Amino acid sequence: MLRTIIFKIASAIHFILWAPILFIGLIDAKLCRFLVVSCARGLVFLARIICGIKYAVHFPPTEENGVPMLPNGNHRLDGKAIVASKHMSLLEIAVLSFKIPNAFFICKREIMWIPIYGWAFWRMGLQPVNRSRGKTNLKKLEHDVAKKIMDGRTLVIFPEGTRVKPGTRAPLRRGLLFLAHELKLPILPVGTDAGLYWPKRGKMTPGTANVYFEPMLPCNATLEEISEAINRHSA
Repeated sequence: MLRTIIFKIASAIHFILWAPILFIGLIDAKLCRFLVVSCARGLVFLARIICGIKYAVHFPPTEENGVPMLPNGNHRLDGKAIVASKHMSLLEIAVLSFKIPNAFFICKREIMWIPIYGWAFWRMGLQPVNRSRGKTNLKKLEHDVAKKIMDGRTLVIFPEGTRVKPGTRAPLRRGLLFLAHELKLPILPVGTDAGLYWPKRGKMTPGTANVYFEPMLPCNATLEEISEAINRHSA
């Protein structure tokens, strides 16, 4: 527990020291994204040196028995997809920002109200949502997301809507299906067991957290199929 306390203190100092740097980065969206991702890398580094938490990223096989797999019709020629990830900790957010170029996340609009950090998230292109507005909000969300995708961004969404504990399968929100269907984008599921090492609350545990990219699903996949894929290798 001592290492967890030390990490909490170190991460608080880390965020305080990065705040003026991010404030300067607000002058340019690309610079702001670079600085936010660098800040996230620093947080993951602190978790490694203080708490002994490493991470490994796993991708689905592209060949079977040495023979390239046939295209399944789900891959768009432009390579675009909606990344739908299990959410257990800050680690998978950081890793996805490293591994997916030009990623943008859907987040609660209240996050944008955080001084400096919220402004930086807005400047780098995160997509805020007002969950209280229901279906009316989905059409505007589709428009905003489509515009960012046309600009070469990749949408990352946490369809469970919140961080969950290991062994928990929270129901997926239907907004993912709406966006995938309306934008005709396949879904790239991502699973993780990061919650075993970096829980939402409580003691952090040394070990290697895994992030699993699963095989692509079509835009008309069901919530059950998506949930099964996200949880296939998750804790």
